[in-house]
Amino acid sequence: MTGSFKERGGCNILEMMNTAERKRGVICASAGNHAQGVALHAKRLSIDATIVMPEATPLTKVQNTRKLGGKVILFGTNYDEAFDEAQRICDAERRMFVHAFDDERVIAGQGTIGLELLEQVPSLDAVVVPIGGGGLAAGVALAIKALRPTVRVYGVQTAVLPSMKAALESGEPTTLSPARTLAEGIAVRRVGRLPFELIQKYVDDIVVVDEEEIAEAMLMLIEEEKTVAEGAGAAALAALVHRRLPLEDQNVAVIVSGGNIDVHMVSRVIERGMVKSGRMARRWVRIADATGSLARLTRLLADVGANIVQIHHDRTFAIDLSEALVELVIETRGFDHIAEVESALANGGYKIERGGLA
Repeated sequence: MTGSFKERGGCNILEMMNTAERKRGVICASAGNHAQGVALHAKRLSIDATIVMPEATPLTKVQNTRKLGGKVILFGTNYDEAFDEAQRICDAERRMFVHAFDDERVIAGQGTIGLELLEQVPSLDAVVVPIGGGGLAAGVALAIKALRPTVRVYGVQTAVLPSMKAALESGEPTTLSPARTLAEGIAVRRVGRLPFELIQKYVDDIVVVDEEEIAEAMLMLIEEEKTVAEGAGAAALAALVHRRLPLEDQNVAVIVSGGNIDVHMVSRVIERGMVKSGRMARRWVRIADATGSLARLTRLLADVGANIVQIHHDRTFAIDLSEALVELVIETRGFDHIAEVESALANGGYKIERGGLA
């Protein structure tokens, strides 16, 4: 109902509260998905809910949380600052705090995914799970290892904020410096103590993926699975596609954990994913500043099958007064095709410069 796994944990903890606790109302901090899960089930159970979210939370998550009945407070530049503000309000208003990941009731709720995987895939060899604060991975790993210890469980984090990997390496949760990432749903600077202990015991390994790999995985889900996933939701697939894990010839479950993403971000991700996969490229080409030169350039590109998406013809900033600088953004069929385009340009006497990502 809320576009992510988070409502499992939110539902479980709210259902387990007694009447007195429910009357006090609840509060939580969230990057967006936990907020919606808590708001949904708080409304269903007639519990007053306040949710503190970072100011940069995607608009769709903020709007959906409000539609579901939660009172939203935007505070701070990241999850940790929102968390501190939620704790302050909790103490001042004597509410019940609903932690997004560091609570055994929340972890148990997320762990129901592990139970369902074992039921639905009897031949399961491994599970790949995105990790932020660690509640999902901890719950899934605990459930799976308790019932079928031979199934391997792998965690995936963004290379920008690998907080659980850092915790395992240091032997305890540590606080990383703030950073922005496409996978804001797993952008947690410090993991929870309970998830850390469970992951330390039950998760086989943790790997990281970079921003471009996440974008490419998001595009793959859109094109091949007809599934819109947010950055955090696509992280596990990114690790699989880019062979971060030894999973060849295995039956692998990849958890796509959330799909709450702004439309304008989807557009950017599609374009970045196309760049990463060699289906879009940008080049600068120097041409003679003479009649017909630009027409000859575009004809050459047409002959080699490159579709021009954007073109900018600049005479002012060319180094040589007899030249013009042309910026081209072209659609291509892959890296081999890009090489073919560059070869055709070079053979045509054009000087080529690369730009940006590709």
